This record gives sequence, structure tokens and C-alpha cells, in this order.
Amino acid sequence: MQLDAAIVKINRRFTLIKTADDFLDSDQGMDMLDVIAMMLIAIGENFKKIDKETGGTLLVSYPHINWSGVKELRDILSHQYFNIDAEEIFGICQEHLGLLDETVKQMMRTLTQ
Repeated sequence: MQLDAAIVKINRRFTLIKTADDFLDSDQGMDMLDVIAMMLIAIGENFKKIDKETGGTLLVSYPHINWSGVKELRDILSHQYFNIDAEEIFGICQEHLGLLDETVKQMMRTLTQ
């Protein structure tokens, strides 16, 4: 599953970011924002695909994740790329990515049993 690799990439790059302003204060920060946004797009796209391929039955087994938010974020980032809100991306990485990572690992364990 490529989702875990995308989350690892985000986490690795996010370690350099201490505040939302760190995304905007330098070229390196802007690069981190771009890369993280791209990985969030990939994650949302993969979950859209998984949801479609499982007929909506897999994701509902993990109701502690806001799946519509995960998938909608993909749409927002893809279609309004030049209006990315650094504070929103910072909040997502800081507050929600850990739970998503744990859930992806749990899904992988369940699916490989």
C-alpha cells in the first residue's frame, strides 16, 4: 500500500516545520508546503479509489477518521492549488496525520490476515 509511504514522506518533511509561518518564510518552506500538499493529494486520491473499489465498505469500518474530509482535501488542493492555506496544512499534519497513519497500519494488518 503506497499510503504508508506517502505518510512517511510527509512526516519526514514536516519535522522541519515548527509553525505554519515556516511554510511561507523561505523557499525551502514553500518547497515543503508543495511536497506535503502533493502527498496529501495522493493520499486523498488513493482513499477515493479504495472507497470505490470496496463499494464503500472498508472505510466505514474506521469511523474515527473523517474520510469525506480526507477525500475532499484532495479536491481542494488539486483544484485550488494556488490558494493553499499553510495554516490548514500545518494543522492537518500536526493534529490528524498521526491518527491516519495508525489507521492505515491497522488497515494493512487487517487486510493481510
